[in-house]
Amino acid sequence: MHAVPIAGPGMRIGLFGGSFNPPHEGHRLVALECLKRLRLDSIWVMVSPGNPLKDHAVLAPLEERAAATVKLMDDPRLTVTTFEVQHGFAYSFETVRYLTATRPDARFVWIMGADSLATFHLWERWEEIAQLVPLAVYARPGVGLRATRSPAATALAASRLPETLSPALAETAPPAWVYLHGVMSAASSSAIRARASSS
Repeated sequence: MHAVPIAGPGMRIGLFGGSFNPPHEGHRLVALECLKRLRLDSIWVMVSPGNPLKDHAVLAPLEERAAATVKLMDDPRLTVTTFEVQHGFAYSFETVRYLTATRPDARFVWIMGADSLATFHLWERWEEIAQLVPLAVYARPGVGLRATRSPAATALAASRLPETLSPALAETAPPAWVYLHGVMSAASSSAIRARASSS
């Protein structure tokens, strides 16, 4: 789990990172829908040491979050990994830069929820991420307009592909991104933590 997963030449791989604190059915839904809609061979579910934009005081230990994510992502095409902590990566751009440099024959796609697109402009070197890999943004309840009108979405407007071209995204040179509508889950990690703390 601590090693970088295998990426053969030409493999279409989704990169789905997050704190997964805790993982929930909404995460699994996004992963499975992206596998299908983007026609990916695999998705690497990257359990991060911690989101720099979030409060680490409520962050469960990495091993605990990773084990729960493995249990949830019960599909052989979903590979849970914690390799970012082994490499000392604190920011997503470091992960993307490393993978595109060391696995140049793979076809990576960065997967994020619409809530992440809404704040993407706050990420460290977000423009570099968009220049290195195509992006797939999955709809989340209540954040559609806020996401598609966000500073990052506005800056990348000319690179947005119609949803009908989603299957070709992995083969499209960045910058390129699609906004995926579809089945959504109202589950959220923060709500789950709030319920747990009040019980």
